Amino acid sequence: MTTAYDAVVLAGGAARRLGGSDKPGVRIGGRTLLDRVLAACPDAARTVVVAAPRPTARPVRWTREDPPGGGPLAALGAGVRETGADVLLVLSADLPFLDGATVRRLLDALDAAPGAEAALLTDAESRDQPLVAAYRRTPLLRELALITDRRGTLAGGPLRLLTGGLNLTRVAAAPLASFDCDTWEDIATARARIREHGTVLDEWITAVKDELGIELDVDTGVLLDLARDAAHGVARPAAPLTTFLVGYAAARAGEGGPEAVAEAARKAAALAQRWAAEEDGEQPSEQPSERATE
Repeated sequence: MTTAYDAVVLAGGAARRLGGSDKPGVRIGGRTLLDRVLAACPDAARTVVVAAPRPTARPVRWTREDPPGGGPLAALGAGVRETGADVLLVLSADLPFLDGATVRRLLDALDAAPGAEAALLTDAESRDQPLVAAYRRTPLLRELALITDRRGTLAGGPLRLLTGGLNLTRVAAAPLASFDCDTWEDIATARARIREHGTVLDEWITAVKDELGIELDVDTGVLLDLARDAAHGVARPAAPLTTFLVGYAAARAGEGGPEAVAEAARKAAALAQRWAAEEDGEQPSEQPSERATE
């Protein structure tokens, strides 16, 4: 992908349908919703998150809308002010299955349509998703200014005021790419889907790498074959992969002594405990378990 872009992630909102819980901090497969969205745009020149600051898997720039809780238009306006690229990727922070391929499709679609001012993802019902979109900066600023002139403020304004004034091109969503989490039922569905046989190992290894701060492409097939041969059959294939990553993290930390191994293992164990809690249907408190902090 050659298009240079900045990313704006909207991670505020009251999450009323989640009982006021911190939705971007809810974990799906051991990773927060916000971190999952950030992982889809790692090559953004600048990533701005509109929300109160919190720990994230990679560095971002933080800002807030004025007033806080002023809605997505106000949040978008605040985020855009912190960017500088000509193309802006705009995302909501509740998309557990958004991936880099979808981001590339949006950017490529905008690049391929010189007359378009934004490329929007459409869901399975062909509905526009203005918070899964790539915008050209100048037209976006133009429309935000026009809305402000008409209403006196961006706060409380519906997103259709923005998209109605732009020349759009549309990208049909791949399966699950536009799935968002508004309710605990949605979160339960997302957690179940990542545990399906065809995806669970990739999800687990990605979560472990994020937890341990490893940037490494792991050939799970080779490692599983090696573990199978060495152990005469693998009963729990996540176990040898996890121990490999723990060893790699410990080695990278320095001499790879007992202290480094223990720290990496502690982090991986805490992550596994969070996965177990999700399997039991527990709504995460985001607090580490007692065992994990001993």
